[in-house]
Amino acid sequence: MEMNSINKLRPYQREAASAILDSVLGKKGLTFSVEMARQGGKNELSAQLELLLLTFYMTQPRNLVKCSPTFKPQTVISMMRLRDRLNDAGFSGIWTAELGYIIRLGNARAIFLSADKSANVVGNTAHILLEIDEAQDVSKEKYSKEFKPMGATTNVTTVHYGTTWDDSTLLEEVKQTNLELERQDGVKRHFRYDWQEIADYNPDYRAYVEAERERLGENHPLFLTQYRLLPVHGGGGFLSRQQLAQLSGEHTRRHKSERGKLYIAGIDLAGEAEGDDFSHPQPPRDSTVVTIGELDFSICDDIQKQPRIKVVEHYRWTGRKHAELYPRLVDILKSVWKCRRVVVDATGLGQPVSSFLRKALGSKVSAFTFTAKAKSELGFKLLAAINSGRLKVYDRDGSDECREFWREMDRAKCHYRPSQTLNFYVSPSEGH
Repeated sequence: MEMNSINKLRPYQREAASAILDSVLGKKGLTFSVEMARQGGKNELSAQLELLLLTFYMTQPRNLVKCSPTFKPQTVISMMRLRDRLNDAGFSGIWTAELGYIIRLGNARAIFLSADKSANVVGNTAHILLEIDEAQDVSKEKYSKEFKPMGATTNVTTVHYGTTWDDSTLLEEVKQTNLELERQDGVKRHFRYDWQEIADYNPDYRAYVEAERERLGENHPLFLTQYRLLPVHGGGGFLSRQQLAQLSGEHTRRHKSERGKLYIAGIDLAGEAEGDDFSHPQPPRDSTVVTIGELDFSICDDIQKQPRIKVVEHYRWTGRKHAELYPRLVDILKSVWKCRRVVVDATGLGQPVSSFLRKALGSKVSAFTFTAKAKSELGFKLLAAINSGRLKVYDRDGSDECREFWREMDRAKCHYRPSQTLNFYVSPSEGH
């Protein structure tokens, strides 16, 4: 059998590939878990396995099945990669595509499916191999009810690929089962390669990940899970003691702009819904808060390309209607601070305020609408800014605004959710 495709892999990829092939060709029907740091080559490992197995079984009417959390882009990308590898191996003009989700080589087929909860996948059979890509984002129920039975009559070998997230994912469940089985029989079923192991074979990858570590911080949830392969645990405090200390700056609070400085503003409006469900009314917040930041470009260099944001002022109004605040907001943003950029929470009742400010101040005003996904992305960016020292808040001055800010930072909670997202919040009973 031709093994050139496997020999092209790096040593850590070959280790996992050899174990998987041994199970497939020996009809052992083992289930494997492969945790590999982001951009470490798990997709290439998968494609080379598919190429080799399609070649080996091309005279037989057999299927291998691969699923991903979404059809576009994940499943489509997997199909494109396999097509490229088939062409590289000299099968251009020999393999064929069928129905938009099947690649055939001779009589053997690779079937690519979506593991989205709404996808209809029942009825397929996996004879050669069953692959679950990004298994940490695949529903346990979807896998157990619809994908796992595909190999029931064929004793198929199954591989779960992915990165770590938390202890509730499908990948983590399979991993723990595999580790326990290994303790019992000595057969290695779980393969783990963090970024440092991969970087030993790729200097460019090392440079890239070290830059990501600098940008995000060693303990940022995304760096922790995608590169160090360490799980986050449920939730708890949003900011650690270390992060709270990093957030605290040494600059003094200011009350108006200084010549030659650049300022930005964020507006958080009273009345926005809290929590995960943005479609149902929640207890309203009673304060509108404006935060002014000064952009400090002195830290920028070839490595650090983003400026530091120094929070220099907070405004807070409690129990005031939005319409009453319009003229004051315009004056503060335009005359007092001459802000270059203003971001307004436009969720729900915030949309009219956003529209008004855009008419008054022009294109420098941007609307931000909170959704679960948008809030998660914002939270990750906030953590990255704190961890890298790019966000600092003025030295504590004993004011009501300052005390309230730090009280909320101290009491902020986070909750890690499926699909590598998070929610962060302060309980309405404890926040503005």
